[in-house]
Amino acid sequence: MMKLIVITSPVFLPGEAESIAALFSAGLDLLHLRKPQADAGQVEELLKAIPSAYYSRIVIHDFFALKEQYGLRGIHLNSRHPEAPSGYCGQLSRSCHSLEEVAASTPCFDYVFMSPVYNSISKQGYHSGYSTEELDEAARKGIVNSKVVALSGIDITNIRQVASLGFGGAALLGDIWNRFHSLADLDAVVAHLKALYAEIQS
Repeated sequence: MMKLIVITSPVFLPGEAESIAALFSAGLDLLHLRKPQADAGQVEELLKAIPSAYYSRIVIHDFFALKEQYGLRGIHLNSRHPEAPSGYCGQLSRSCHSLEEVAASTPCFDYVFMSPVYNSISKQGYHSGYSTEELDEAARKGIVNSKVVALSGIDITNIRQVASLGFGGAALLGDIWNRFHSLADLDAVVAHLKALYAEIQS
């Protein structure tokens, strides 16, 4: 079954650690911990507040030393940090923004993010980079495969299409965190995650 990955909000949220724990408890496969404006100490404080039982399902962006320190799942490369640390041999993923980049990168990584698949929910004006025909052709050619995770604009209206194209996963950001403003919203957010899983299983 296609995996679901949640990417953290770029800003810190009230009750964030409790929310992350609840999403994991509800069946979330992986969390990508990404706080591009934060420092290592702030990210570490968030990590400390998350139950350690979930560390093996967390992938870190930017502060790669925390991966070994806390026994996290892996590290994610991006334009800010395009290279893994010297000697690194754990799980590795990266962001890609074209089919050519996906095709070239997939053999070298455990999985890659491909974006923007649909119009972004969290970034206004960040529009899909692929037509329906291009996605269908990429699936036929095997460029879209089990090591490719769809990112940008994924929600309950299109997640079944993502699964049918053969993506190995879907990464969620705006569709999750735009629903969360305080811990009072947590039950509804968890219910939404379960509905997404039900959609790709149906």
